[in-house]
Amino acid sequence: MSAPQYKVLIADGLSSKGIEIMSTSGFQVDNKPGLKEADLLAIIGDYHALIVRSQTKVNATVLQAGKNLKLVGRAGVGVDNVDVDAATARGIIVMNTPGGNTISTAELTFSMMMALSRNIPQAHMSMAAGKWDRKSFQGVELYGKVLGIVGMGRIGSEVARRAIAFGMRVLSYDPFLSMSRAKSMQVELIEKLPDLLKEADYITIHSPLTAETKDLLNAETLKLTKKGVRIINCARGGLINESALYDLLKSGHIAGAALDVYEEEPPSTLPFRELSNVVLTPHLGASTVEAQESVGIEIAEQINDALLNGTIRNAVNMPNVDAKTLAILGPHLDLADKLGRLLASIAPKRAEFLKISYWGKPYDQDVNPITRTVIKGFLMNAEGSEINQVNALSLAANLGVKVEVTKHSDQIDFVELMQVTARAGTEEVSLSGTLFANRPRIVRINGKTVEAEPKGVLLLMENTDRPGIVGWLGTLMGRYKVNIANMSLSRTEQGGRAMTVLNLDSMPSPELLDEIAKEKDIFNVKVAKI
Repeated sequence: MSAPQYKVLIADGLSSKGIEIMSTSGFQVDNKPGLKEADLLAIIGDYHALIVRSQTKVNATVLQAGKNLKLVGRAGVGVDNVDVDAATARGIIVMNTPGGNTISTAELTFSMMMALSRNIPQAHMSMAAGKWDRKSFQGVELYGKVLGIVGMGRIGSEVARRAIAFGMRVLSYDPFLSMSRAKSMQVELIEKLPDLLKEADYITIHSPLTAETKDLLNAETLKLTKKGVRIINCARGGLINESALYDLLKSGHIAGAALDVYEEEPPSTLPFRELSNVVLTPHLGASTVEAQESVGIEIAEQINDALLNGTIRNAVNMPNVDAKTLAILGPHLDLADKLGRLLASIAPKRAEFLKISYWGKPYDQDVNPITRTVIKGFLMNAEGSEINQVNALSLAANLGVKVEVTKHSDQIDFVELMQVTARAGTEEVSLSGTLFANRPRIVRINGKTVEAEPKGVLLLMENTDRPGIVGWLGTLMGRYKVNIANMSLSRTEQGGRAMTVLNLDSMPSPELLDEIAKEKDIFNVKVAKI
């Protein structure tokens, strides 16, 4: 019997059906859960694919040791435990299984909220100890209470649906959720996080963990909550500062907390264990029979398709197309990603409409992968690692963002042109981009002609076209030690409104941005990091 064509290592366990799917395809599948990093490093060089859940850390060292590694599959949603940048640099595809644990995590969140309200774990422990103590475990009802949901993606939406069925009033904070979508879900859209924190009786957080959401609930923001609030986190450790939460639980300001995720997993120390008003579970969000079987089958089928057919699905660092098509589309996908991400930085809040327009022969073929890449880039800050080309359209719909795609045959000044437009109410922002020697370039912003590379830190602004603006801006940047790498200026008429785009070598400080914004002849200052 010939040796298997591919070898797959399962480091955190997988459902038997998932293992069977890959074994039937002729792969050598080795199921070795609980490997220490040293043991993983010793054997990873022999494998073509690695499947993990949340326990195994796939860092740059592991990826470097995987000399034959082509794929890393995360049997779950988040890829926090995988160094995606290092994988991309080595040409290793990282896949996840978005959607597989939506219902299980939403149900756990609601179960935690009910357990917290009625002291169910504490009462059980009391009964198990032989006691009959009814007075110590008086609870509160959910009916009529205010639930604040931070992050209204798929899981947040499912939690909202259940809360409404229980007669709760639901407030939502999500900068990307449209007003029309909020109305259809019967939730109240809150513009500012502090306003939600001050009003909610319960707060549950369902945001991705990013640089912007790290410690989103911290010592400062948690103190804004009303006395007696109860807080639930079944999303990601690090969204809530554990030290600040502990202090406010101990002081009694926060009545209780239910946690399924932690800053360190498994926690080496966990002071919450000493508190009687806390419910703790060991990251059980996806731990249902149904969810585990679903993600096991899904990741196994994705590994099969990738290794046998070159078809990529649910990749977080690569579009969902076959290898031959990717070679042709690659530069256009790069342009699409950068246009989407830049548009998200300058678009009006709560955009309800996203239009993607194409001109030129290169876009005569199927542009679906390019369209999905634009949407993925546009919603990256909203959905984090959960979004990919496969689920981009459905996640946009979930946020109430209508997507329109058009192709044009009229004459243009470029071989190809891609334009993306975001609109909220009457406010609209547009970007146009093309390829120069297969490198992305921004050539129009709100109809004004520019020439800027969508790379690194970009400062965009409108200004009155008058003498001295450029010199003043350069002097100000120099005072704050921010170097201008490139500058593009555009105007439609002398003395009118001009557009300025700067490529900067570093991120401008809030103080610098405040000084720029105070200048009476400068408007709509935006910063984007691509």
